Formats: sequence, C-alpha cells, structure tokens
Amino acid sequence: MTPRIAVIGSNNMDLVTYVTRVPEAGETIEAPSFEIGFGGKGANQAVAAGRLGASVLMITKVGDDSFGAEQIRNFEANGIDTRHVGRVANMSSGVAPIMVEPNGENRIIIVKGANAELSPADVDAAEAELATCRLILLQLETSLDVVYHAIEFGHRHGIEVLLNPAPAAADLDPARIRDATFLVPNETELALLTGMAVTDEASCEAAARKLIAAGTRCVIVTMGAKGALLVEGEKAVPIRAFPVEPVDTTGAGDAFIGSFAHFYVSTGNVEASLKLAARYAAQSTLKRGTQKSYPTAEEFAAF
Repeated sequence: MTPRIAVIGSNNMDLVTYVTRVPEAGETIEAPSFEIGFGGKGANQAVAAGRLGASVLMITKVGDDSFGAEQIRNFEANGIDTRHVGRVANMSSGVAPIMVEPNGENRIIIVKGANAELSPADVDAAEAELATCRLILLQLETSLDVVYHAIEFGHRHGIEVLLNPAPAAADLDPARIRDATFLVPNETELALLTGMAVTDEASCEAAARKLIAAGTRCVIVTMGAKGALLVEGEKAVPIRAFPVEPVDTTGAGDAFIGSFAHFYVSTGNVEASLKLAARYAAQSTLKRGTQKSYPTAEEFAAF
C-alpha cells in the first residue's frame, strides 16, 4: 500500500491580471490578459505530491461559491482524498488577486475567506484517516492554533510532521513547533525564527543548528536558485539546485516540498528525496503558472 500523506492547509483561487503598468489611485486602465489558477500553499503541496502518484488526504475549507466547487473538482482530478474538504456556508473561498507587470514584479492581495474557518476541531474530526498517514504537511496560511494542534496530534500518534513556516509569522512560538520532524523555512523565515542573520551557507547552518538544539530533528533551508541545505544531527548537506532557464518560479517552493513528501514517504531517504525534489521544483519553473506547471510522474521521469 502506498504510504499516505496528509496536507492540512490553505487553498486559493489565483486571479492573475497581467498589466502593462499598475494603475494610479482612481485610474482605470486596460490589461492585456487574465488567468485563473488554483493556488494556496497547502493545495499546491498536495497537488505536487498527488501528481507524482502519492496517496494524499487534504484537510481544508472552501466557501459555498463556485470557486469552492472548482477547488474540490481540482483536488479530485489530482487523485486527492477530499472527504475532509469542508464547505462553509455564506462565505467566499480563499482568493488571491494578483497584478503582474512586464518585468515580473507582482502585487498580491490574499483574502483568506473560508481558510480562516479551519480549526483544531477539523483535525480531530479527521483523526481516523490522519492516523493512517506517514507524514503531515503544514504551512502558515491557516491559524496558528491549527498548526500547533496538528503538530501535537502527530507527536501523540507517532506521525512525522513537516512544517513549512510560510508566510513568515513573527508570533510563531518556537516552543510549540519543536516537535515537528522537519522544519522547512527559506532564508528569510529562518532569520525570523532564530533572530540570527542569515546571509550565506555558513550562517544558514548556524541558524539551523539553533533550531536543532531546541528539539527539531531536521531543518531544510530552501535558498531558491542556490538550492537547499539539509541540517540533521552532525551533518550539513548542500542540495544543489538543478540548472534550468526558468520561465516562471511561482509555486516552485511548494513543488519542492510536495514532491519531497512523496519521495520521502516512498523511500525513507531524506537526502536522496531532497535531490529529486530539487529536480522536480526546477522542472516546475519551465511553464507559466503554479499548479498547472507541476509535472506528472511520467513527465518527471522523462525530464
């Protein structure tokens, strides 16, 4: 039986307008193109794992609008178990209106919508299914109460937990996340978590070791085009980025985490799984968009 992954987190509809320039206050301008895409860090990570063939359980909330119905259909199309995707009456689904300028600069507004209604009770309601999972993935686009409760749930049931502390949250309590098996911050998030300057690989390792000393088993620092750094026990292993000419890096971090989860539960080998995840994330940057850029297992094998 394929080991299961649970993702407890957010989903959004990305409403992307490509503009020639940002309008001034009170000004109306015409934009050349518009796209709707599926997003949200939780959903992105679930879809990346699902497209590679993982057995994924999604715990999230959508509104009772058309976007909510589309999110559920998208999860199902990617083989994701939706029995704990709840619909919230009289509330919109999460949306992210985005304006993208020709130079790639973007402006994003996040409306949590139904995501804000995800609660610790929803984690408990999924206990029977969660208990069958090998790994739980968490991010910070839902309430911190949900994150803390899920980490405690995993610790209590002997289930490994991966926390991606993004977007960075200044009020995240380090004492309540130390039971996470894997902590996967980027350099900015690592600096915020530790209060240390993070400027290069050496300072990344030093900051990661502070988290290890506090109780986290394994820290994986993502560094964009520079790759990642695995710090576990006495070892610190650089994971080099796979060289490509990127078209769009949106969602590459979530592709990295979702694919790592799949490879890890399949093999149990952290280092080898990270190297495969770096290649998967690189391949995801060769197409425009977020989830629609994530390769299937067949596409990844051919890359």
